[in-house]
Amino acid sequence: MFTYDFGYSWSIAYGLAVPLMVAAAVMAVALWRGWSGWISAIAALILAWALTGLLLINVVWGINKPMDLPTNQFLTSGRGRVLDVGAGSGRAAVGVLLARPGTVVTGVDLYRGYMGIEDNTPERFMRNADAAGAARRADAVRGDARKLPFDDATFDAAVSSYAIDHIPGDGKQQALNEVARVLKPKGQFLLLIVNVDWMVLVFSPPLAHHPRQDPARWRAMLERAGFRIEEEATEPATRYWLVRKQE
Repeated sequence: MFTYDFGYSWSIAYGLAVPLMVAAAVMAVALWRGWSGWISAIAALILAWALTGLLLINVVWGINKPMDLPTNQFLTSGRGRVLDVGAGSGRAAVGVLLARPGTVVTGVDLYRGYMGIEDNTPERFMRNADAAGAARRADAVRGDARKLPFDDATFDAAVSSYAIDHIPGDGKQQALNEVARVLKPKGQFLLLIVNVDWMVLVFSPPLAHHPRQDPARWRAMLERAGFRIEEEATEPATRYWLVRKQE
């Protein structure tokens, strides 16, 4: 987890350290001063919640580690040209580069504004690809997911993690249409979105601002874009679809 620098803000990666330290301090003072036991009990619960969240975010989920592919059915050939839409600092792209060593991955992102990543730049993306030993198989391009700067049928596969669901309004459908356009016939697309489930209890505040998503609406948008759904499932804090472009 210390090999890469995906640049997630301190508040996202370590924000729960604040209530952890406050709860620990209150608990210590309560024990020292002999305050009522319920004060220590509440502080202990808050401390346990914050510690659990920190471990899940940084160790189990691994916010500063390359993304693990949620399905083994994505690009089983292990090779081809892959597009990462909304690539940011490269967490998903590096995950693909490591899991599918015959791939070449292009990351595309606006690379402006704040999306939870400090200093979100193509250079950071490439530094993380280099840390994975895969810089020669990666490149980063500035571009809008709603109007991708690539020709039709350029890529064998595409991935997008926690990016398209942040596009406002009709931009989501536009982005899905664009992914379909730049994919070759029968090309696969792995889409991951934030799923606000029970994990919001331990991932808060990182998940607290996310609205709940309607899976049926996403299925309809994917189908309108020309995709056939092959796999759909949930993981903690994530819902994903593996789809294939129809001929």
